Amino acid sequence: MTFEILIQKYGYLAILIGAFLEGETILVLGGFAAHRGYLFLPYVILAAFIGTLFGDQLFFFIGRFKGREFLDRRPKWRLRAEKAQRLLERHHTLVIIGFRFIYGIRTVTPFVLGMSNVKTWRFIFLNFLSALTWASAIGTAGYFFGVTIEAILNDIKHYERLIILGIAGFGVIIWSFKFLRKKNSRHDKSI
Repeated sequence: MTFEILIQKYGYLAILIGAFLEGETILVLGGFAAHRGYLFLPYVILAAFIGTLFGDQLFFFIGRFKGREFLDRRPKWRLRAEKAQRLLERHHTLVIIGFRFIYGIRTVTPFVLGMSNVKTWRFIFLNFLSALTWASAIGTAGYFFGVTIEAILNDIKHYERLIILGIAGFGVIIWSFKFLRKKNSRHDKSI
């Protein structure tokens, strides 16, 4: 089975699972794969949307029902949870909408939100909007990243002959200087 077939067969599932767990990198790669024609961009965005939405909802409900127990068993999360809590106290709605765009607190924030007094239906609604925005923005960014890379590569192909001639010309110039310096060095020694 070729790499392309693997991407076509399991790409959406990989994006869904990756977005469920965290996911920016897998979503950018999914967007890039869509640009290359292996996947369909709207499905990439849909898979990422579903994965991130359900992942964040799960962490919210774990925080709501088992928050303190869960945190006691994961001391590494405590610092990030405290940081997310401080942000939440100052910027309630912005945190709910924007947490998935902030590296380092993305996974723990829905958990902390579940432990807070945020209403469940408010979180679900804002999380839905945020997940859709995130999946669309990052997936599209991956797609356009592919467009940019291809444009650069096409420009390189377009100027390939000039680049090769330039490198060859530069080499000839360096060789000529070395040759002339050697010739002058031998000429000076003979005098």
